[in-house]
Amino acid sequence: MAGVDLTALEGIAEATALVIRSAIGTARTRWPSVTHCCSWLGLSPCHKVSGGKVLSRRVRPGAHRVAVALRLAAGSVHHSQSAFGAFFRRLRARLGAPKAITATAHKLARLVYSLLKHGTASVQQGMEEYEAQYRDRKVKGMARQAKAFGSTLVPLAAPDGQAMHAVAGSPSSKQTTRHRRSDSRMGERGLYTL
Repeated sequence: MAGVDLTALEGIAEATALVIRSAIGTARTRWPSVTHCCSWLGLSPCHKVSGGKVLSRRVRPGAHRVAVALRLAAGSVHHSQSAFGAFFRRLRARLGAPKAITATAHKLARLVYSLLKHGTASVQQGMEEYEAQYRDRKVKGMARQAKAFGSTLVPLAAPDGQAMHAVAGSPSSKQTTRHRRSDSRMGERGLYTL
């Protein structure tokens, strides 16, 4: 595989890596940029603009075998518990499954290009940064939800030295309590675990 392991990327199996390698080859300077590569694959959106108005934002129709393989790989990260799987699920909830698959395949194509062009170290560093951003985004969202319920999010020390986060009802209470509250949005009363 010319010194690069494409299966290091999530969702790409050996057969997918062989399809990608057979179509792209080993030439690292075949495309001037990552956008050229994604456009060649038919995964970049074609923005049709006339008079400042966006008329269409669809991907170019076609069944390039690498694009098909990347779409299959993108669909396989649905149940993954990583940031890449969360990216797919977030887009699927907002845009629907077909658009989410195409967008995730586009992201995979960008990572494949970076992996072939710059090597494993830079792609791994980018994935770790993305995982850290995803983790921070989740913690901020959990803190916002806890604040909405009248609780706070406090960091807990883990055995390996990393900080973990948990919702605490009150600083003095260590046990889980149940409170009856009225939900102002729905006008119902319900049980919430703090």
